[in-house]
Amino acid sequence: MSKILIVDDNEKDRALLKKYATFEGYDIEESDNGMDAVKKCELNDYDIILMDVMMPELDGFSATKTILGNKDIPVIFVTARKDEFDRIHGFEVGADDYVIKPFSPKELMMRVAVVLRRHNAIKRAGTNIEDHDIFRMDSLEVDFTSRTLTVDGKEVDMAPKEYALLFYLVKNRNIALPRDKILTEVWGFDYYGDERTLDTHIKQIRKALGPYRDRLITMKGLGYKFNSVN
Repeated sequence: MSKILIVDDNEKDRALLKKYATFEGYDIEESDNGMDAVKKCELNDYDIILMDVMMPELDGFSATKTILGNKDIPVIFVTARKDEFDRIHGFEVGADDYVIKPFSPKELMMRVAVVLRRHNAIKRAGTNIEDHDIFRMDSLEVDFTSRTLTVDGKEVDMAPKEYALLFYLVKNRNIALPRDKILTEVWGFDYYGDERTLDTHIKQIRKALGPYRDRLITMKGLGYKFNSVN
């Protein structure tokens, strides 16, 4: 049974989410503010988080950034903040989806199921040691199974979505990938952000790659390519 943490300072919204999630067979825990959510995630493991944005003590964006700095947990923002800037920022801090209130509970549960399936598929890929998948090039190592990046013998820390983007680019190395395909494959269906989110993540990945930053090539008018050809 998958475990969901519902984070929202509105008791009625929490009750609605809990009602439908319980009906779908999920185990539920609740939190009414971002700071409490961070503490709960330090002490417990969750399969997915449904996160509001406007909350006391610590807003949802900040809470998510803190949580994802320590654990790889998929997050869906469920919020009344519908401005494009907010949606973009939500994806930039690492969200897997962004749902605007008022919402269809049935659709939200469908989105939860899709995100969980995608996340669990990635986790299962790393459970069989015989399938351990590593890309190496000189002193660059991308370990798809353990989800790590090593440069010059040092493991580099990145946000979960940055790992996902890098792994997708390296898996499809030497292929020119259009922006819309990257967004669909990495961020999933019904992506609400824009290309600035992708560009921001590319910038962070280049920083993480250090001496290999030039391997991540911008394809003008198309998208990006990770080049492994000398």
